[in-house]
Amino acid sequence: MISLGRLERRLGGLSFPGFLRYYAMMHALVYMLQWVRPDIGELLEFDRSKIFAGEIWRVLTFLFASSGTGGIGGLGLMMMVFLVMIASMMSAALEDAWGAFKTTLFHAVGILALIMANFFLPEVLPGSGFLLYSASFFAFATLFPKVEFLLFFIFPVQVRFLAWIQAAVLALTVATHIGLTPYFLLGYANFLIFAGIPAMRGTAAGQKRRLARESGPVDEAFHTCRACDRTDVTHRELDFRVDRDGHEYCQDHLPE
Repeated sequence: MISLGRLERRLGGLSFPGFLRYYAMMHALVYMLQWVRPDIGELLEFDRSKIFAGEIWRVLTFLFASSGTGGIGGLGLMMMVFLVMIASMMSAALEDAWGAFKTTLFHAVGILALIMANFFLPEVLPGSGFLLYSASFFAFATLFPKVEFLLFFIFPVQVRFLAWIQAAVLALTVATHIGLTPYFLLGYANFLIFAGIPAMRGTAAGQKRRLARESGPVDEAFHTCRACDRTDVTHRELDFRVDRDGHEYCQDHLPE
């Protein structure tokens, strides 16, 4: 299995710093284009039959198609401005935490999953391009749960609570439209792979350490693997090394 470090060494030149910011700008551009082309959404939307007939651009343009369906207005323009601002903030935060390459890979997996969902699932979800923002928001809330947003520009609310509200709305949507479950699983696959599942593993590992501490005194570990949380106390046969990223890894998970 190719490690992320090896993949970055081979394909690091394909990194797209600030991708989510430019993605939001494309949504804003399509929104503005509706002023001269009210049918812009219909021209860009995903349509299998038209794609197979030669309108190949729809494979990607469906990501932005729904941004122009609401008409031009002051409130809509303001929402687009906030979309670009929030997307830029989340993009910078994710790249600070993961690096440009891993963040680019996160977005690429999300887009490929949406394309697969539209091609292979029976139902096409209108506005599916906005799921990339939603998945990014969940990842941001997972990595930075205590960051505060000003709700209605007045009330400070930690982002984790907003994420829980969004998760509840998502669960309600799935419960009332059960046929969309595979679509949402693919739409949020990048979040699950890059943030959700690693966070659950980290929580489980933390609970194990806490239970071990509560069960009685143990030898304090000097070495701890960042990838699997094994230590020189629990696995005395392992060798540990510090990688160039400054973190310590066991011999089984040392990046090549």
